[in-house]
Amino acid sequence: MATPLPHGVLLAFEGIDGSGKSTQARMFADWAELEGLEVVRTREPTQGPWGRKIREARFTARLSPEDELAAFIADRKEHVETLVRPALARGALVIIDRYYYSTVAYQGARGLDPQALLEMNRAFAPKPDLVLLVDADPKLCLQRIHARGEGQDLFENLEALTKVRAIFLSLVEPHVAVIDGGRSAEVVFDEVRARILAGPLQGLT
Repeated sequence: MATPLPHGVLLAFEGIDGSGKSTQARMFADWAELEGLEVVRTREPTQGPWGRKIREARFTARLSPEDELAAFIADRKEHVETLVRPALARGALVIIDRYYYSTVAYQGARGLDPQALLEMNRAFAPKPDLVLLVDADPKLCLQRIHARGEGQDLFENLEALTKVRAIFLSLVEPHVAVIDGGRSAEVVFDEVRARILAGPLQGLT
């Protein structure tokens, strides 16, 4: 039976497309489950109606900045109330692949005010115990995206990813750990795990 933590812990994995954040979120979730923790894996956009709308628009016609923001907020509010808060309340380790920092960075790159976006989201969404910002050069990220062979969506071009990365790196806060994602997944994971065990899961091992 999975062991609950004394209190719930929320880890957010962030970064531009192709940075390796999803790989790291998966690797840490696998590791934590082997350690006997209750792990709740999730991602944004979700598979709910608003999340599906956002995902569909990625490959067709991107929504306006305002409509895109409204969809992300609606999706996140539902996500927080139905999954994130209940899981934290019972002492689970919640690992989320993209959270409101992505909204700040991606919608900020489209001309919306990053600080206003941050405040809007923090009005209803719990602040992570730690944000793992996996950072990598946009050119490398695009190479990784192309290597997947899944097609390139409307978020993924050099100019856009460069703007998004700059906003991510401007989010300098004590609970945001910038990780060099240009290295091998195994090397990156060693640092990710060390950062988490020195922070919100200190004393676990």
